[in-house]
Amino acid sequence: MGHFLLTNLLLDLLVQSAPSRIINVTAATHTRGKINKEDLNSDKQYSELDAYNQSKLANILFTMELSERLKDKGVTVNAVNPGSALTGLYRKHDSSIGRGIGDFLTKPFMWIFFKSPQGGAQTTLYAALDPALEKVTGKYFEDCKEKEIVPHAKDGATAKWLWAVSEKWTRLSYHRKFLFSDEEPKHDPNDEGNVVIT
Repeated sequence: MGHFLLTNLLLDLLVQSAPSRIINVTAATHTRGKINKEDLNSDKQYSELDAYNQSKLANILFTMELSERLKDKGVTVNAVNPGSALTGLYRKHDSSIGRGIGDFLTKPFMWIFFKSPQGGAQTTLYAALDPALEKVTGKYFEDCKEKEIVPHAKDGATAKWLWAVSEKWTRLSYHRKFLFSDEEPKHDPNDEGNVVIT
């Protein structure tokens, strides 16, 4: 939800400074993601892996919907999968696979399968800077190449539903009202408390 709110609060500035590019980072696991409309916030049942996959799929759906909304405004929106890179994330990861004996056995070989942090940054930099992509929008990139996305990541109805939920949960209209105003923010009467989504 944070990327949704931040991006939307910056949109006016991005349009004013066009041509601009928005790059949303996702992961290959979006293909296994499912938007659970009945329990989007995993209140009833939580699985770390399912929540992660859902969030990566949500990033792509957000990318597709935002690219439609920004057509002809000089702002492109694309999603990138940087791939698996040996960053601090893996040093701090505390999963059953990454602990103890599994950690001991897998860490020496990770360099074979994982990119360096610099290698992991290449696709994001490509999408942000390559002149050939100046007008390319609503696409998904891996390894500095455009890739086809799975059908459920192109589901326009789900993207619109997710957008509406995101607007409500982040209280976007409330935050927009005070962003460029001299008026002091007041308590939002529609605030139903904090909502956490991964």
